[in-house]
Amino acid sequence: MAQRSLEDVLKAASSPVDMLRNSQIGPYAFPVVKPEFTNWRDEQRAWQTTCALMDQSHHMTDLYVEGPDAVRLFSDLGVNSFKTFRPGQAKQFLAVNHQGYVIGDAILFFLSENRLNLVGRPPAHNWVQFNAEKGKYDITIERDERTFANEGKRKVYRFELQGPNAVKLMTKLLGSAPPEIGFFKLGEFRIANRDVRALRHGMVGQPGWELFGPLEQGEDVRGAIIEAGKEFGLRQVGSMAYPTTCLESGWIPSPLPAVYTSPDLKEYRQWLSDKSYEAMASLGGSYVGPIEDYYLTPSDLGYGHMVKFDHDFVGRAALEKIASNPRRKKVTLVWNGDDTAKVLASMFREGQNAKHIQLPLANYATLPFDKVTSRGQWAGFSTYTGYTYNYKTVVSLGSIDVAHAEPGTELTITWGEEGGGTSKPTVERHVQAEIRATVQPAPFSEAARTQYRPAVKV
Repeated sequence: MAQRSLEDVLKAASSPVDMLRNSQIGPYAFPVVKPEFTNWRDEQRAWQTTCALMDQSHHMTDLYVEGPDAVRLFSDLGVNSFKTFRPGQAKQFLAVNHQGYVIGDAILFFLSENRLNLVGRPPAHNWVQFNAEKGKYDITIERDERTFANEGKRKVYRFELQGPNAVKLMTKLLGSAPPEIGFFKLGEFRIANRDVRALRHGMVGQPGWELFGPLEQGEDVRGAIIEAGKEFGLRQVGSMAYPTTCLESGWIPSPLPAVYTSPDLKEYRQWLSDKSYEAMASLGGSYVGPIEDYYLTPSDLGYGHMVKFDHDFVGRAALEKIASNPRRKKVTLVWNGDDTAKVLASMFREGQNAKHIQLPLANYATLPFDKVTSRGQWAGFSTYTGYTYNYKTVVSLGSIDVAHAEPGTELTITWGEEGGGTSKPTVERHVQAEIRATVQPAPFSEAARTQYRPAVKV
């Protein structure tokens, strides 16, 4: 029997929204890594107060593109400028559909001449691979799936080392001060007699690096980091705390891929299988509307500054019309503690409870979309929710209409799903609750807002 496609699945469904809202897949998985090495509260604290080691080796897809036309492929699809992109650099790659709505984003590494690697959630990779196979490009592609999808045979380890003590730790590990690397530039270290590539990164505004190399060398490198980090308060971060880093750094990791309806993308939907991310991801939350309502522009996600009209790319004409008049702004929504406590307390009362708020990450679907209102009137979406021990509060990342996005504005989030909840196995029967939330900037971390781009200096 021929493989079914996303297009086949959509034809059989009553609507894309109904299909996604009742998907049996839960939140995005972070496999293999232990949930906690110590406890998630101290692990969250470590990236702000001492030093944290995070294992990114298992949950992201890698797409290697090599050949003379590798950069041209990404330039044809990305809203970013590639004029000054050179080997030894990285950037956040962002792709949109023909109407200017986001398909996906990921980190693009320029590893060497004519060799690039796209790292992140699968939607951007799927779009790039489809166009690589369809178009006339002198390239080869190699895909390295997430651990659970490739029987554990990954090519590369990835470790994130972050925190105010990261430079001290690395100095001890290397025997001298680490070389200065510009923000989102690549360098090389020698750790445990292994050559290690390093991306200068700042996940939550703190000094740090993303370290990567051949998978079989990963345990040697990890062991050396752990040993050197003992005197600097290093903590390994488990899979419970790790995905909450974005709550402080302001990155929205879960936009819905805008691929379900456009006639321009019918061939792409026929290429995507019924086992693809786009076919199996679950849509959750209190907002219910047409699928197009969930589509987001770059400016809706805080990426307006990334759009450069110095090259032709898919979606350019549409973005030229809307880029100068953004409808929404990315913000942090700080949840009212009393309202949040009432939702949690409903678990201990007789009668029907509110939707449980799982700590530290409250997402119960792959693509969370909760309704946000201002005095009963529509104000935008809340899209990613969790608790940060560093600020002792539940926060969510929101895409809010510009009229309601001023810091200090009080809005209301409707938490939970309609009618007692959908059929997702992560959804218990519940009643919806209203939670007050105050608009604050994104990133929420002041360090991430003010110090995210400088090079590490020692």
